[in-house]
Amino acid sequence: MQRRSNAYHISVLAVLIAIVIIQNVVPFFGYIPILGLSLTTIHVTVIIAAVVLGPKDGAIVGGAWGLIDWIRAFTAPTSALAPLVFTNPLVSVLPRVLIGVVAGWTFIWLRRHLKPAPSLLVAGVVGALTNTILVLGLIGTLYRHTAAGFYQVDLSKLMPYLLGIVGTNGVPEAILAGVLVPLIGLPLMRFRQVKK
Repeated sequence: MQRRSNAYHISVLAVLIAIVIIQNVVPFFGYIPILGLSLTTIHVTVIIAAVVLGPKDGAIVGGAWGLIDWIRAFTAPTSALAPLVFTNPLVSVLPRVLIGVVAGWTFIWLRRHLKPAPSLLVAGVVGALTNTILVLGLIGTLYRHTAAGFYQVDLSKLMPYLLGIVGTNGVPEAILAGVLVPLIGLPLMRFRQVKK
């Protein structure tokens, strides 16, 4: 019985990693352009892995996304800034791993105090903001001059500019995660309990 449970767990983990790969490869699936913005949806898959399978597996799925981003920065960059900053695994990999860790532990802690749906909603929002704040924060800290030149802003105005990106991109991504994680996570959690 334990062997069957482990096989099921590994197969779900593999499916989620495969979804992350597809989201990175298929246009408009992982990055959706809306009104001049590019909304990321890949973090939703990482957060779902973290809340359904646990923080460790969320970190693995996030790490897969980070490694794909890191490789793409060398081979097929998604933007002109990518080869300048995403070739550093601290910017491309670490924040994506931490999405799974933070969202997973947030859900575990909240689940002790709240029902599943609000716990999933908050974990989704927190996971999405973890990605946005860490990526932009690391870019602003490690690549201040490069980022200021790329965005064509004065160095003293870089952090306010990056905070503006958090507002225009990060907040919609957090709202998206807050909506999708409970919608997808609740049925998956029920199905997982039935399988157990």
